[in-house]
Amino acid sequence: MELRHLPYLWSAGIVVLTFILMSAGSQTSAVTVEPLVLRPERLPFTPEEFYIADIVDERKDRKAVAYLFPASPVLQVGATVQPVNLQGGELPALKEFVKQSLPRNPKLRPVVIRLQECMVRETTGEKGSINGRVVVRLAFDLQRESGNVRLVEYTGGAKYVRSASQRGMVEPTLRQSLAGGLQYLNTWMNNEAGRHEKLAKGIKINFIEQGNKRVDDTVHYHPSRPLTWNDFTGQPKKTSHYGASVFPGFSYHGDSEVKNGIIHLHVTLNVFMVQSSSWVKPVARDNYALNHEQRHFDIAKLVAEKFKKRIDPDNLTIEDYNSQIQYQYLEAYREMNRMQELYDSETRHSLDSVAQERWNKKIDADLQALGVKK
Repeated sequence: MELRHLPYLWSAGIVVLTFILMSAGSQTSAVTVEPLVLRPERLPFTPEEFYIADIVDERKDRKAVAYLFPASPVLQVGATVQPVNLQGGELPALKEFVKQSLPRNPKLRPVVIRLQECMVRETTGEKGSINGRVVVRLAFDLQRESGNVRLVEYTGGAKYVRSASQRGMVEPTLRQSLAGGLQYLNTWMNNEAGRHEKLAKGIKINFIEQGNKRVDDTVHYHPSRPLTWNDFTGQPKKTSHYGASVFPGFSYHGDSEVKNGIIHLHVTLNVFMVQSSSWVKPVARDNYALNHEQRHFDIAKLVAEKFKKRIDPDNLTIEDYNSQIQYQYLEAYREMNRMQELYDSETRHSLDSVAQERWNKKIDADLQALGVKK
């Protein structure tokens, strides 16, 4: 008997469950808020320095773009805000908004918008009114092949008060807040395009030679001022088998400025010998030995000139030129040390006069080829 009635019991259960779901669905639809339709905004400018290449959604809360009270003749007691999205989805709607509101010229600088916050929240106000608050936070990056470069951030928004029956001001307030961010970017780009290093379009290098002067313990290289034994002021090493030793090197320091969108690098190059670290024994004070030491100094100059070639603007990037120059300097310094060792090895520290003459001619030819000597 119980088994015979079981199907009817299950059927009754289905009917009751269906009724409950339909009732719940009916209640939900009663408080559903229609999506916001974000319309284009006629902006009072045309970008001359940038275009929007992409928009990236970085919002922490992506459930909704707004939490609004449903429209009703009066604000109901106990009414709660409902999540509301942009029609078509937040990111597609924002991309379309920018596309329709802002002319796009790919010949300009590509800028990526990172959407950090875009939110409308409503709360109850006085006498049945509704208070709304819009918050928009945008970050703008310059798009580069080597990686995006952060430029500037914008935080804006607005407040409004509306009646329970009117929702017409919500979308315009949000739209104008977004437009404010685009206008902020345009103003910033116009002000900074010619002077901000991150926005530079190219690099020019101006090399400054230290010049022919003697400062404290240092002699600076100049082709018209060869070394003399008086420049060797260090104490000879008693344990050394050599008659003389010179301590050459080269260094650089740079300053930069941006003019009309171009980074101008002013690089001061200094080829020098340290007097207190250079010495000569009385027995070695002759022209042949002095020439050998002079060639060590010449080698330092040769490598410094090659270093200048290595840091051609075509080989540098705007975002990382400083570390690239430093890397080339270290590589050049290693090359100088290798060349100095090879020179001493082949000439046997000047004992091999034939090899010494060969190196004399090679160094002179290289100095002439680089414009150091005429």
